[in-house]
Amino acid sequence: MIDTGKVKDRRTIRYRSIEDLLSDIDQIVTADRAGTLRRTGNWTAGQAFGHLAAWINYAYEGFPTNPPWLIRMILRLRKKKMLREGIGAGVRIPGAPDGTYGVDRVTTDEGAKRLRDALARLQKGEAPKFHSPAWGPMTLDERVQGHLRHAELHLSFLHP
Repeated sequence: MIDTGKVKDRRTIRYRSIEDLLSDIDQIVTADRAGTLRRTGNWTAGQAFGHLAAWINYAYEGFPTNPPWLIRMILRLRKKKMLREGIGAGVRIPGAPDGTYGVDRVTTDEGAKRLRDALARLQKGEAPKFHSPAWGPMTLDERVQGHLRHAELHLSFLHP
């Protein structure tokens, strides 16, 4: 198992919009089909896509975890910085199997479909039913930015 917090060979990515992310998904899928996709992390492209989709959908379907009060307060204080600068690699959710949730092993095509469908919910501005367990209530723009930063983190380990 690779300690992703120590990986130096990651892509530098900055998604400015959901459309930027959708374009990168297409490039990763194309490279995977061609057999030229290189990974520097632990997950397949399908797992990464599925994970990102799961965390978007948790706002509509319910989150699998709720951090302790102290962690929530720390994360809420860091929310603006994380939305602006990104999320660090190698962080694990205590007590979560595999360090996080939503890491089903799915094909690249299935993961990409799940992620595109989840992103469509965001693009439509569908109101969430649940607040972020880490950051609390968020505007649509904050939610989009949070998911773009999350995608930058995980997709930086995939090199089309």
